[in-house]
Amino acid sequence: MGEKEEAVERLLDGYRRYYTITRFDAVREEKARGLAEAVHLEKPFFSGKSELSAVCEYYEQGEKYFLFHSAKLWATAQEEFIFLFKVPRLTLAVFRELSEYAYEAGMDMAHIGPGHMYTYISPLFICDSMDEEAAKALVKCHRYKSFRFSFHGWMEYHAGALELESGKFYFNRAGRCMEKGLKKVFENYPFHQEYMKADA
Repeated sequence: MGEKEEAVERLLDGYRRYYTITRFDAVREEKARGLAEAVHLEKPFFSGKSELSAVCEYYEQGEKYFLFHSAKLWATAQEEFIFLFKVPRLTLAVFRELSEYAYEAGMDMAHIGPGHMYTYISPLFICDSMDEEAAKALVKCHRYKSFRFSFHGWMEYHAGALELESGKFYFNRAGRCMEKGLKKVFENYPFHQEYMKADA
């Protein structure tokens, strides 16, 4: 098993408890439980020998009733789609290509409408190395969209990358929420970890 593959398996072991996982790398996964929109995606092909390893989906719904189920006071739905990519070298062109794919596919999978609170679209790049231009673009990238003036919730774009060559993590501002979890997953990994965060 290569280093990128080992990193992917570590991540999926962490996500498996809460997320429905759909694999695109020919590795068998347990049958999906609950909602699994990614099963409708065709395996994509990218430049630069980049691959989509898996999509992890999280759904949560809350409801409040007045005495009976027929008298619903409110309902909220939250969802997250993590797109896990393996990339030999993350260049600016490759970052833009994969980032756009994650955004478009995530929006197609989202359940926007009454009761929707938020959708997080979260591309995560596991790469051997990364160009400086790609790192800067990832750190500065920002995508946010509200639906019906936020009455139907919003979408937020969380981006993160792990460069195996240096052991560095990169996040955009919204993606910083992933830092603690990724640090825990890779705390015993054989590289020195450093972090680069957005200041914009």
